[in-house]
Amino acid sequence: MKKFLKEFGEFINRGNMMDMAVGVIIGGGFTAIVTALITYIINPLITAATGGTGNVSGLAIAIPGSEQAIDFGAFIGAVINFLITAFVVFMLLRAIKSAQEAAKKFKKEEDVAPETPARTCPYCKTEIAQDATRCPHCTSVLPNASSDEVAQMSGTNA
Repeated sequence: MKKFLKEFGEFINRGNMMDMAVGVIIGGGFTAIVTALITYIINPLITAATGGTGNVSGLAIAIPGSEQAIDFGAFIGAVINFLITAFVVFMLLRAIKSAQEAAKKFKKEEDVAPETPARTCPYCKTEIAQDATRCPHCTSVLPNASSDEVAQMSGTNA
């Protein structure tokens, strides 16, 4: 039991719990926005487009001998709410993704001199700069060094 409580305490103290709490709160606010969008904008547009029959909440079938009813209208309304919510979330994520891609593109344009890729020393197999003429690890003269650079490194004049 002590181990269980310790694990639970670690779970509570993680940053994920705060992220999840913020997500739930934002989700509640987002639900209110989508509900208002549907109630005050989408439903009136449906009503206007269908000539006054846009309300699906009256599509119910009464169960004989009972006060209960099968309310297809409520289900259809919930599906419409879900689809609109999913569409709005999709559009938000799409906008965020395009903004992130634009920021990456802008950052790449800011990078004036990208670093040249590293290569491997043929003698000691350590990573060296692409334009190196001598390995900083094993001090070997590298094959791409010019004859003037080799003479200068060896201390002889050619």
